[in-house]
Parts: sequence; structure tokens; C-alpha cells
Amino acid sequence: YTREEVARHRSPGDRVWVTHGSDVFDVTDFVELHPGGPDKLLLAAGGALEPFWALYAVHNQPHVLELLREYKVGELSPEDSSPPPGDTRDPFAGDPPRHPALRVNSLKPFNAEPPPELLTQNFLTPNELFFTRNHLPVPSVEPGSYRLRVEGPGGRSLSLSLEELRGRFPKHEVTATLQCAGNRRSEMSRVRPVKGLDWDIGAISTARWGGARLRDVLLHAGFREESPGDGDEWHVCFEGLDADASGIPYGASIPFRRAMSADAEVLLAYEMNGQELPRDHGFPVRVLVPGVVGARSVKWLRSVAVHWQQNDYKGFCPSVDWDSVDFRAAPAIQELPVQSAITEPRPGAAVPAGELTVKGYAWSGGGREVVRV
Repeated sequence: YTREEVARHRSPGDRVWVTHGSDVFDVTDFVELHPGGPDKLLLAAGGALEPFWALYAVHNQPHVLELLREYKVGELSPEDSSPPPGDTRDPFAGDPPRHPALRVNSLKPFNAEPPPELLTQNFLTPNELFFTRNHLPVPSVEPGSYRLRVEGPGGRSLSLSLEELRGRFPKHEVTATLQCAGNRRSEMSRVRPVKGLDWDIGAISTARWGGARLRDVLLHAGFREESPGDGDEWHVCFEGLDADASGIPYGASIPFRRAMSADAEVLLAYEMNGQELPRDHGFPVRVLVPGVVGARSVKWLRSVAVHWQQNDYKGFCPSVDWDSVDFRAAPAIQELPVQSAITEPRPGAAVPAGELTVKGYAWSGGGREVVRV
């Protein structure tokens, strides 16, 4: 087939064809089964998979290629077998360098954790060893042109430069631990297979964060202390500068009540352990929500808005599976429960006889104090 012929198959009605290398595939019957949703697969309809697989590098695994081969319908004609210009560009080429001690769970996008024995060497995790959870390529942001958009009440909006965020609002510092919701997923998967990155016990780190209080910025934008509506349905929504192939940015939210609470100490952070934020951790500005699942602390922040919220990250009991899940039936994940792990010695390690020093971490979740050990 020629690329022109492949390009005619761009919808389920006309069949959905894609190419990978010199092979042609009819993936129409797989569209609704695609784990990332049909819309993501249809972005590649009529064209090459390579640019999208470069962005979502989790596809480059043997079992995915085996699955794809089931849908092969032919090959590209010799004159069309080389990829079109731009297909091989690596969207992750601009990512920052990383510390070699990090244990990488996914290279593109980059997701890594510190070795357990380094995690408990210091109470504050060094910036270069702080666990990294990225969904997409790391944005490259020019600090002089950066603007944070804050949507205020009544259709008004506020645009803040990095200098204005630093100068207009008192700097506040808080020591807080961030933890990925998938921390210890490798242990969970030994009991029952769980979807997602295979984190060990290191998707948790602690830093001293500095920045403007979110409540100060929201008050400056015209919001009042009380929620815009009844109950806890009103959320402050954050969007990052990292966007997928369709232009949709990563985003998350927290209840308005938490955002406005002085005790919650939610920050628009621009410092981490006394230094400007590293690129992997949200430079120039990120949200920092103490005591709450790390997914809410959106990095590379581009906008803040207040909305009524219904569906979001959710958790379910072990009896629920992907065939029976109802995302309306559970509240969104915010605070996390008590978490503790042994970092030294590691499971299965041989240790000398006699007295043994055991190290580990404990985190209470939700900002509450640890009351017993």
C-alpha cells in the first residue's frame, strides 16, 4: 500500500489503518479496547504510530508489538517504506540530565525513584534524588516570559509573572513529603496484578518548599474565604504546561476549602530545598499540597481556576475490576493513609549475626502527626 492509501482509513466507518515501520495494520477492532482510550489511538489514524509511540514510550515493549502483529494487513510499497520527515523526532530530547543513582521505572516519560538505602540517609531528600513522576516530556520554560493565569470570579482573570509572584506575595516555607499514589505498586502486583508503573518503596520524598500561599493568590484574584457554592464539590483546578499529542495538558484539582485553608499551607512553590525548582520538579512554578497524593501537586503550572468537580483520580476496593468500575461511585483521592516501609536491610539481604540497625520511613498522611511507632 502507499501512504496515500493508508491515509484514506481514518475512521471506524472507513476502517482505521496505521503504519509501524514498513508494516500496515487495520486496528479498527482494537480502537474501543485501547487502554489509553479510543481518542488517543484515533490521533494516529491514517498515519504512522512512531511519533505517538515516541511520546508514549510504554508502547515499545515486546507484548505490545505482538498484539499489533495480529492486525497486520500488508506492507508499504518500497517507495513509501521510509518514515515521513519528522516521524522520528524524539520529543524527550530536551529533557534534563538525571542522577545516575535513580532507579528508572520508565525512561520516556521519565519516572524514577531513589534507592531505598539513599532515601533514608537524610530527612530532606536531595533535589537530585527526589523521586520523579512525569507524564510527558519536560517543558522548557523561559522564566522571563513565564505567565501564570488565575481565573477570578465574574469572568475576571489575573496574569502573574514569576517576578510578580515572588514580589507581590509573602514567601512561605513548609517542609512536606510528596508520595505518588502508585508507591509500592510492585508489592501490590505480587498479590494481584495492578496497572501502572512498577514502583518499589521509593516513590516518596521530602523537601523544604518555598513560594506564595495559594490562598493569598486566590484572595488577590477576588475570591472570598467561603466556597462559591454549597458542599465540597467546588475545586481549585490546576493545569500544567506539559500537554499530550492532542494538546490536552496534565491537570488535577483540590477542594476549594483546602486551597483556602491557612492550616493546609498549599503553595505555589518556586523553591525546593533553598534552590529554584529543578526542571524535573516543576520549574518555574508548581503546586505543593502537603499531605495529599502527589498527583495534585501539578508541575510547570500554567493556570489556576475554580470549578465544580465530579470525576477525577479515584480508588476502589479489591473486588472492583476494570470491567465493573463505576468512576461516579467513589470520591476522588486526596489524602493518603499511613505509610511506612523498611529501607535497610532490603528483602532477602544476608546480614551478620548479632545486633542489627534497621532503617525506614513512616508518613502519617493528611498532615497528621504520627502518634505511635
